[in-house]
Amino acid sequence: MSDLQQRYAAALMNTFGPPKLVLARGEGAHVWDVDGKEYVDLLGGIAVNALGHAHPAVVDAVGAQLGTLGHISNFFTSEPQVELAERLLGLVAPDGAPEGSRVFFANSGTEANEAALKLTRRTARTHLVATEGAFHGRTMGALALTSKEAYRTPFEPLPGEVTFVPYGDAEALAAAVTDQTAAVVLEPVQGEAGVVLPPRDYLAAARRIADERGALLWLDEVQSGIGRTGTWLAHQNPDLADPVLPDVVTLAKGLGGGLPIGACIGLGRAGQLLGPGNHGTTFGGNPVSCAAALAVLRTIEAEGLLDHVRRTGEALRAAAAAPEQVTEVTGTGLMLGIQLDGDYAAQAVTAGQEAGFILNATGGARIRLVPPLVLTEDDVAAFADAWPGILEAAQQQAAAQSDQQSGAAG
Repeated sequence: MSDLQQRYAAALMNTFGPPKLVLARGEGAHVWDVDGKEYVDLLGGIAVNALGHAHPAVVDAVGAQLGTLGHISNFFTSEPQVELAERLLGLVAPDGAPEGSRVFFANSGTEANEAALKLTRRTARTHLVATEGAFHGRTMGALALTSKEAYRTPFEPLPGEVTFVPYGDAEALAAAVTDQTAAVVLEPVQGEAGVVLPPRDYLAAARRIADERGALLWLDEVQSGIGRTGTWLAHQNPDLADPVLPDVVTLAKGLGGGLPIGACIGLGRAGQLLGPGNHGTTFGGNPVSCAAALAVLRTIEAEGLLDHVRRTGEALRAAAAAPEQVTEVTGTGLMLGIQLDGDYAAQAVTAGQEAGFILNATGGARIRLVPPLVLTEDDVAAFADAWPGILEAAQQQAAAQSDQQSGAAG
């Protein structure tokens, strides 16, 4: 453990476990640690760094905005805030947002979901239907919609009346949604669960079920949005889902390109449910974060990154699937889940780091890849060369650890 890691352990609350590395700088899809070792970043700050590290468009936008007008409070507004809200309404509803549609800016995905949760309470209903395997954040309201027991149990009782149903099961969803349900809350792709996809007609079925019961359809695109799957939003991806127009969409992660921002977008009547005094935020809609987000959106469009994500994603998928230890690769674009033939995903992360690749394990046998959208073909080729060796090293590490545990037990 380095000196800085020891100081981290002594000074910061232990909410994330020991940091794996001390990073010093980044450029594109690459980062360097304090010893100068280079890594291909296949995690992207957990799908946050849409344009990679130190992209000039974000650097210039942040510098120019901060040098002109920084924080202004919510008593006032600024051009970047209004322009970004208009841009997001256009992305979520390309054919034109319904009358009444509005945006609330927050600082993160969990805060965007908190805003959406409060919005649903204004329907005069309190029941929500979420899905098993869902992750919507760690603040108390968002946590109530998150299914993982390890996250929930230490903080129960959690607020709200939430029914969890199996993800992708339209019949179970129909059985759970009643005329007292305020909203159906779904991720178009479950990221935290390891990039899990529902049947392609699932969202359309959810739309129909919600309409029949008078409930809102709320899609959490915090991780899957902003080009991650090769379309602006995952629920608009024809490879993943039949067309559907939700009532509420929440965004964050890739939106700010590394700057903290989240957005709760209400379409039609959902955009009118929150009124003055119903909700607030100190930093949400900050001109600097909004300027960064606009730079991200303009760059994705100007550089053709949606097409790039689709092409690069296919190459990355092929590379990930090649070794015999890989039994399945799910997802599309640059949001992929890799299923291994044994529980050595944690060791694969360690072996990957040693080989110069930053990976992420979401389960004992599951790896998630959510690299920057600017990942290059050379980066994919380097991963393709290294991946079989990483898995072999991981298996050896796992076997050695198992032998040590057996020896200790004996």
